[in-house]
Amino acid sequence: MGGVAIVGSVVFAYLLAHLILMRPPTASGLLAIYLMVALSLVGVADDYLKIFKQRSTGIRARTKLLGQAVAALSFGYLAMQFPDEGGNLPVSNAISWVRDTEWILPSAALLLWIWFLVTGITNGVNLTDGLDGLAIGAALLSFVAYTVMSIWQYGQSCFWGDIPRCYTVRDPLDLAVFSAAVAGACFGFLWWNSSPARIFMGDTGSLALGGGLAALAIMTRTELLLGLIGGLFVLITLSVIAQVGSFKLTGRRVLQMAPLHHHFEMKGWPEVLIVVRFWIIQGLCVGAGMALFYAEWVRQ
Repeated sequence: MGGVAIVGSVVFAYLLAHLILMRPPTASGLLAIYLMVALSLVGVADDYLKIFKQRSTGIRARTKLLGQAVAALSFGYLAMQFPDEGGNLPVSNAISWVRDTEWILPSAALLLWIWFLVTGITNGVNLTDGLDGLAIGAALLSFVAYTVMSIWQYGQSCFWGDIPRCYTVRDPLDLAVFSAAVAGACFGFLWWNSSPARIFMGDTGSLALGGGLAALAIMTRTELLLGLIGGLFVLITLSVIAQVGSFKLTGRRVLQMAPLHHHFEMKGWPEVLIVVRFWIIQGLCVGAGMALFYAEWVRQ
């Protein structure tokens, strides 16, 4: 249950930053913390059953999905509240790429979209957490990217005035503080989680990290871009879907073992080699995502 250390470090660092700056937390920052903590509690229940009750499967899949749904939908509902002085909400009703698109969703559909994003990325991080250091290293790269992008959005915010190519993201600087806090927690945890791992994040950590990524994607208006910023998590999730789908339809498996990193283990690749190469893949995905983010701003 090393994930408790990750979540605790994030909350401590976030609050400490505001204490030092003598600024109150924003609604966006607190919502990101809320989603991360709420999902970590789902993970705590799962890890508790695995560790203390010797139930290898943890909580049932339906129960876990229900917990994720409650966390996601409550986050979405709260994010549609608390307008600032200008009436701006932490979330937008538009589906976003690197900023809002023209695809506007009604509130009910927005909640379903948020549920899909949260459930998808949290389970993606959870599936990736199968080799020492793999998930935490990949998550570190994603949160560093979101820290940089949030700072950029702050510098080009529409709330500064009539700035060409500005962003309408609310509280971008506080989202950068949150993202930096998570990146710092990942960096510290990686020291102990790298092979051979001395501490493991468990579902407590993996679900929390997925929640942090989902919150940032939703509130920085980069929902579809998360597919690149979290590219490794998407790839590993797709490998599981392909494995299950192929077996049910044809009776054959496309991989020796799913998720994808275990397939390469079965082929005889050393664990450290798999982890480093998957980090490289994640780094390429993150780099491509940040390049598209900046290119969209330049070409406008």
